[in-house]
Amino acid sequence: MKKLLTTLGLTSLALLPSLAMAAPAVADKADNAFMMICTALVLFMTIPGIALFYGGLIRGKNVLSMLTQVAVTFSLVCVLWMLYGYSLAFSEGNAFFGGFGMAMLKNIELTALSGSFYQYIHVAFQCSFACITVGLIVGAIAERIRFSAVLIFVVIWLTLAYLPVAHMVWGGGFLAQDGALDFAGGTVVHINAAVAGLVGAYLLGKRAGFGKEAFKPHNLPMVFIGTAILYVGWFGFNAGSASSANEIAALAFLNTVMATAGAVLAWTFGEWMFRGKPSLLGACSGVIAGLVAITPACGYVGVGGALIIGIAGGIAGLWGVTILKKWLRVDDPCDVFGVHGVCGIVGCILTGVFTSSSLGGVGYAEGVTMGHQVLIQLLSVVVTIVWTAVVAFIGFKVADMIVGLRVSEEQEREGLDVNSHGENAYNH
Repeated sequence: MKKLLTTLGLTSLALLPSLAMAAPAVADKADNAFMMICTALVLFMTIPGIALFYGGLIRGKNVLSMLTQVAVTFSLVCVLWMLYGYSLAFSEGNAFFGGFGMAMLKNIELTALSGSFYQYIHVAFQCSFACITVGLIVGAIAERIRFSAVLIFVVIWLTLAYLPVAHMVWGGGFLAQDGALDFAGGTVVHINAAVAGLVGAYLLGKRAGFGKEAFKPHNLPMVFIGTAILYVGWFGFNAGSASSANEIAALAFLNTVMATAGAVLAWTFGEWMFRGKPSLLGACSGVIAGLVAITPACGYVGVGGALIIGIAGGIAGLWGVTILKKWLRVDDPCDVFGVHGVCGIVGCILTGVFTSSSLGGVGYAEGVTMGHQVLIQLLSVVVTIVWTAVVAFIGFKVADMIVGLRVSEEQEREGLDVNSHGENAYNH
């Protein structure tokens, strides 16, 4: 009997490894909770962050139109993301598009994992990025575009620009295969949105009275509140892109703090030097400039590199909204290209420099040199600019043919709040 029990015990022990291998994978509760919090923070960046930030920058007669555009496009993107967006961005496909294998989120089981957390959270996290990218665009085309035209454009641009760029960079497509580094959205979010907004601003033309009348932000405290929300939410944006509550998330978190601080100081002192006075609007713009610049780099560079990138972003953003904007002769009410475009480009290129382990970064892939990585970063910037510019042009032109892009001059002068939405933000 003793011999039989011993034999059975040995047999049971021999089966343990195979039983362990057969056990279903489970989510790491800490990572799952971390990613849910980060997703909520990024959603918070759009509503109310972007809505309040942009709403305060434009004139009071158009503030409700801005809030409405942000809220409704946010909802539109959420639905499109579920229908086919997530699938085209993150399922297997070719170098530019994924497939339809996960359309309507089919073939995603309730317990399916994305790394160490549930895939449903990955769907929501990436959806929040798509939402804020579209939200950024409307700041460049504010105060004169038809609401219906915005919605038509969003459907076209999300489908043909955002999704393929996301797939190319994060979904295993062309730029990912080439070795492009974009930790949290320098190309996918900021350059992508900024170029689309710039194309729209050119096609719409300047606002009535632009250059002859003073177009000042109508509510700077609202701008500050929106900035503060964006700043806090950005930690979900950057740290969450580590996809785990690990040391890379901690690095991205600290880098976000340091880069933003450097950019605020650079913008503030630069403005103080050249304009004579430091402004709240300048400090808020410096916050956004630093956040944008560090976004592609935050999980790759050391803290010293992050500070330098932030300072460079602050200087570049100030140049973008004061000098480059005049050169371009464009009416971009919320300086989307001057900040998100310029600082996104600067951040993407400097990512290729400061990822070097000799400069405190995590280091390049095996066999890659700094020069090679910088060239890859430049390629990713150029591909994103060209791709989104072409699609944006098509999207705006289609919207123009269907409903017309711009409201009448009379409606524009009276304000979009009343004419497009039948409401007033303030009682005069």
